[in-house]
Amino acid sequence: MVRIADVARMANVSTATVSRVISNTGTVKKETAEKVLEAIKKLNYQPNMLARQLRRSETETILVVVPDITNTFFSAVLRGIESVAIENGYQVLLGDARNNVDTETSYLTILGQKKADGLILLTARTDQKILEELSHDYPVVLACEYYEGTQLPTVSIDNVSSARKATEYLISLKHKRIGHISGPLNVVVGRDRCKGFHQAMAKHGLSVDPSLVQEGEFSFESGFNLMMKFLSLEEPPTAIFAGNDEMAMGAVKAAKSKGVRVPEDLSVVGFDDIKFASIFEPALTTIAQPTFDMGQKAMHLLLKIINDEELEKNQFILSDKLIVRNSCKELTIDG
Repeated sequence: MVRIADVARMANVSTATVSRVISNTGTVKKETAEKVLEAIKKLNYQPNMLARQLRRSETETILVVVPDITNTFFSAVLRGIESVAIENGYQVLLGDARNNVDTETSYLTILGQKKADGLILLTARTDQKILEELSHDYPVVLACEYYEGTQLPTVSIDNVSSARKATEYLISLKHKRIGHISGPLNVVVGRDRCKGFHQAMAKHGLSVDPSLVQEGEFSFESGFNLMMKFLSLEEPPTAIFAGNDEMAMGAVKAAKSKGVRVPEDLSVVGFDDIKFASIFEPALTTIAQPTFDMGQKAMHLLLKIINDEELEKNQFILSDKLIVRNSCKELTIDG
């Protein structure tokens, strides 16, 4: 079936422009409109009138789906989304996917049921093709997580370079035997942070002991359990890069339970800079994401799509920052 995206591709315009031509709303240059109409004719495109009607029937509600509502990282992103939503007369409906792809996908039906005007996903485990198909007829934006090679409007950081930066900080402190507790490797941010760790180690000519790379679940418990596993090794690591702050805190707790001092005996770096990271003991060195800005940008993008406005670009990579606190120390012996 021919989609509006196919017409946009042939006419070399955005889907919003095609929509404006079809509905005869907004301002479109004559030459551009003619290109769109020609593409519609060539492709024999039949507009999905029902989907367009549903989009025009505004509920003044947007749906935000998070992977895990208990993860405090997402609260700041949600605040950013809601600040822009409220300013523009929208309320936010929150869906908790509970790290389950079926639950996440089930929320997508809310758009078709006329219960929300648009969707912001803070998780990307749904089949990419399903989401891209949905975005042809309904406003959809991804934030925090992302798909590789997609044209879906997306707001994120560069997780590979961020993880590389975190690992290189530990290397600068003369650590060589560095462990990595990754996030789930079926999630793109888990894979990319793991990739950044490996890149940093390779760049500095350091080998990675396979036993020092373990897959966690972005939870305190998995950080604790995997750190206990590291500590049982004949030669445990002198430093840990954890894929998020909760796992980093779990690792610190495990180390302390075994009499290993942080940072004197073990340096630990996290990721996300959640609120508790600064008041944890010791205060956690971590990568800070611009969570509030990320939420605001995602909501602004969604509003543009809802209003059939042109998008300057689809992909936005925001800046991160290494926050140095008290959980790391320079290695004083050959590690």
